[in-house]
Amino acid sequence: MTVSAPWQHAEGQMVGKLTRALGLMAVGVAMHTAGVTSALGWLRCRTPPAPRLWPGTRLLIGLAAWIILLHLVDIIIWGLCYAWTGAIHGGQTAVYCSAVTDTTTGYGDLTLPAAWRLVGAVEALTGIRMCGLSTGFFCAVLSRLSQAPEPIAQTSQSASEPS
Repeated sequence: MTVSAPWQHAEGQMVGKLTRALGLMAVGVAMHTAGVTSALGWLRCRTPPAPRLWPGTRLLIGLAAWIILLHLVDIIIWGLCYAWTGAIHGGQTAVYCSAVTDTTTGYGDLTLPAAWRLVGAVEALTGIRMCGLSTGFFCAVLSRLSQAPEPIAQTSQSASEPS
């Protein structure tokens, strides 16, 4: 019978937790990519609103709501993982902990157990990256809206056609 050192057991558990965290990160990135891609497809089928306040505002509110929904789903997935594995007891508490971690708000009123803190760091890094992706997408839409009022699909096609 081989006896392993206590640190080897803890190291194995950490590798398992980090593997789970990287899997959750991959799911979140794939979900955000699919969500932004579907929003882009929706936008390409539309004529951008004329440069007036309310049509553009409605479009941006809709996109912001869609992006926030993507972030909320990601937060819920991480939170359910925390609840399912017993890292945080109670689904609502786990989702709250995930929201504070994902957004890097860090109130400090609820923290992950010591064995899960590196996983929380992966969630925070992923949340920062997905906020960056969302911000970049939002800025690209704003940039496109500020251009001449022609259908977005025509602009994309003319840019890809050879001169």
